[in-house]
Amino acid sequence: MDIIIGLLIIAIGAFCQSSCYVPINKIKNWSWESYWIVQGVFAWLIFPLLGALLAVPAGHSLTELFTADNSFNIWMTMLFGVLWGVGGLTFGLSMRYLGVALGQSIALGTCAGLGTIMGPVLLNVFFPELHALESLTFAVILGVVVTLIGIAIIGVAGSMKANSLSDEEKKAAVKDFNFPKGLAIALLAGFMSGCFNVGLEFGKGIHFGDLTPDMFKTLPATLLVTVGGFVTNAVYCFYQNQKNRTWNDYAKGSVWGNNLLFTALAGALWYSQFFGLSLGKGFLTESPTLMTLAFCILMALNVVFSNVWGIILKEWKGCSQKTIAVLIVGIIVLIISSFLPQLIG
Repeated sequence: MDIIIGLLIIAIGAFCQSSCYVPINKIKNWSWESYWIVQGVFAWLIFPLLGALLAVPAGHSLTELFTADNSFNIWMTMLFGVLWGVGGLTFGLSMRYLGVALGQSIALGTCAGLGTIMGPVLLNVFFPELHALESLTFAVILGVVVTLIGIAIIGVAGSMKANSLSDEEKKAAVKDFNFPKGLAIALLAGFMSGCFNVGLEFGKGIHFGDLTPDMFKTLPATLLVTVGGFVTNAVYCFYQNQKNRTWNDYAKGSVWGNNLLFTALAGALWYSQFFGLSLGKGFLTESPTLMTLAFCILMALNVVFSNVWGIILKEWKGCSQKTIAVLIVGIIVLIISSFLPQLIG
């Protein structure tokens, strides 16, 4: 029963994350770089901080965790957060050129596979005594391979979409649709986004031990990763503000109320995926396979729900039934790749 509850919590977080781009469509008169960094304040600073505080028992403070004893793990966690920030930036661009459904499918599929592998591999490089590679069983590796197959199938569906629609239809579905450019960006986004899970691996011991409930133990590490990502995004967005002369966006008082509301909502929805991941893993402690695959399962469910939104937003409107069928096959393969290791492990 605990495993079912854990998976349901992760699924709820995935649904919320896949919905985070909906409120962004309600933002008015701001450039991409302006609303992206403002929603980032909520998604990567405010809500992760509130979440991390849940891991702090009475009589203690969050700053107690950030000591010299944990300094290496802290800096490594934040470093991979900075690298994940690159994935976050390109992830947003993949939505711009491919749409919510296709962009999230390719980026999150790549992230699911590589993120699962990179965490234990890199942790083993620095801490071989932890035997992190033992978690990468044959079943887990097989799941990653099947994930990459699912990505390839979804890529075929995207190519079919690009070849079948007229320029007008492409622009109607996704304003800046560009499949070759979007595919390259989405693959890069997926690779770099996988660094989030690497950061969580390095920071998984940053908590108060038995005083911190299992469901909250990864929340301090999540904060460190998102802080690193915020730095990357802030540098890029402020550079774009300067380059595009969009600093005046922040001075548009008439839209601040509306935009603050929807950026906060987008930030809360985005953060809920990792809050749900932490809570869900607290119920999966009896299953080592699911603990290893939790990140991969989250990404796969993100793909499923993002495509639901893609259909709702009519991003696949005008495509042939064959194209839609190929897309659905790719999604099914991605889902199977996440649960296959548990079935055969």
